Amino acid sequence: MATMTLRGIDEKTAEALKQRAQQEGTSVNAVTLRLIRESLGLDKKKRVVTYSDLGHLAGTWSKEDAAEFERNTAVFEKVDEELWK
Repeated sequence: MATMTLRGIDEKTAEALKQRAQQEGTSVNAVTLRLIRESLGLDKKKRVVTYSDLGHLAGTWSKEDAAEFERNTAVFEKVDEELWK
């Protein structure tokens, strides 16, 4: 396996590589190698999906948390008969 030095990386690119590495939980070196291999067609590009919903919270409540939520939102289940006359 060869060792190479890459010179002339501008600050914007270096920062983008650092951010990507942090997002992926890996090193800048690993991100750079993967991006080079993908751009050369040596590796298939991995699909990275970023969600902005609350799906990561699904299933994380304890039984106690769920019971507390039910108690605190029970009032919303009551129908005010006066409003429906």
